[in-house]
Amino acid sequence: MNRSEGLVQRKNVHTSSGDRTGTGSQDKGGSGIEDQKPLENDEEDVDAKETRLTLMEEVLLLGLKDKEGYTSFWNDCISSGLRGCILVELALRGRIELEKAGMRRRSVLMRKVLVKSDTPTGDVLLDEALKHIKETSPSETLQSWIEYLSGETWNPLKLRYQLRNVRERLAKNLVEKGLLTTEKQNFLLFDMTTHPLTDNNAKSKLIKKVQDAVLGRWVNDPHRMDRRLLSLIILAHASDVLENAFAPLSDDDYEVAMKRVRELLDLDMEAESMKPNAVETMWGVFAAFVK
Repeated sequence: MNRSEGLVQRKNVHTSSGDRTGTGSQDKGGSGIEDQKPLENDEEDVDAKETRLTLMEEVLLLGLKDKEGYTSFWNDCISSGLRGCILVELALRGRIELEKAGMRRRSVLMRKVLVKSDTPTGDVLLDEALKHIKETSPSETLQSWIEYLSGETWNPLKLRYQLRNVRERLAKNLVEKGLLTTEKQNFLLFDMTTHPLTDNNAKSKLIKKVQDAVLGRWVNDPHRMDRRLLSLIILAHASDVLENAFAPLSDDDYEVAMKRVRELLDLDMEAESMKPNAVETMWGVFAAFVK
């Protein structure tokens, strides 16, 4: 599901490019996402002073309209994208992994998902998905779990694995973290609960983080990028909300940003999953959405 083409019309806002489109930063070390040593458990890599958001919450936050408090009615990608986020989040937290490739080297999508640790994460959605994976015997493949958690399966016996009301539950998490509020809005024939933005600073930081990753702090090697940030970019694209982060950019910066996102989407995910220290589950989820 490659969605790098056919992007929606964005605002034509001219901003100062600064040094973001320059190539000099590619060869420099220093702070940020460059040269970050991959961590086996990215959960430890947290700035305790800031509100910690999961990948699912960040993707939803990018997709929500600030004032209206709901995602686009035309977005039919975000549901499956959020389930992909859940699997990546569990992998980055060291809860799940893929079975060994074996002599015939099966593709990452066709390898079964195993529970590495059943220690609760403290997040209800993550723990619900982890419980499903743990209790399923025999184990299921990564491709199957993406379908099961989304409810996109023809097998009625697997529908019990579907995670329901994911967007609403994530929005309530963001309300509890002080980023959103809850309102009721009338849409002629029905009332809908909406969640307008209350913390503009948090969303601005998130957008800037995404922009910087493909502009001023771009490195031409996904394995030198922060795993969580790399996942956010690819899964936000899979969820059709990445455009929202790039809308404020100038035309020049926008073109550079999209060119670099396409470079990430065009990677051979199977080959990347075989590199040293790679989180195979993460690359497998990427493969599911860009194949």
